[in-house]
Amino acid sequence: MRRRDLFRLAALSAVLALGAAPARAQALDVEAILNDPQAPTSGNPKGDVTIVAFLDYNCPYCKKSAPDLARVVKEDGRIRVVYKDWPVITEASVYGAQLALAAGFQGKYLAAHDALMGIPGRRIGEAQMLQAVAAVPGLDMKRLQADIEAHGQEIIALLKRNRAQADQLGLRGTPTYLVGPLLASTLDYASFKRAIAEARRRQAGE
Repeated sequence: MRRRDLFRLAALSAVLALGAAPARAQALDVEAILNDPQAPTSGNPKGDVTIVAFLDYNCPYCKKSAPDLARVVKEDGRIRVVYKDWPVITEASVYGAQLALAAGFQGKYLAAHDALMGIPGRRIGEAQMLQAVAAVPGLDMKRLQADIEAHGQEIIALLKRNRAQADQLGLRGTPTYLVGPLLASTLDYASFKRAIAEARRRQAGE
């Protein structure tokens, strides 16, 4: 089977698996949201503020806010980011999430994430996503294929956990950011700065 077809079948299987699992009302598990061991992270692992980002690679507002999030994390130096791939817009969104998460087995999640967020436009197709990820420096595409085969069920399980957490939080779409104790949707640089300052103020008052 050609690599392109293998990736497509993996994406379709994820769609079916995600759609087959009914949402169930459960108590909110804050620890699972903040510290899922399989959820990709960036920034300062010992940061005093954690930003949990629920994102979709076909979401234009996610793409718009991504550079501002990266900028504030770099400048601040005390922020930890947890990425929750939450593909809710198209079938190709699931495919993109799979590619990024599979790249994580090579330590390339963030690079693949940035490449996918950098594709202009909305409703990006699978071919464009694959092309963007293939251009990530140092990413071994043969190994990526092998990791999708070997870890496909782990990736699907993570996406299902992300979806369940979004449901428990009552989220309505992407992007949604949990900035410390705060819940916000689309943010720009100045809004991220204000939310982070407010999160620190509230944490200091606890």
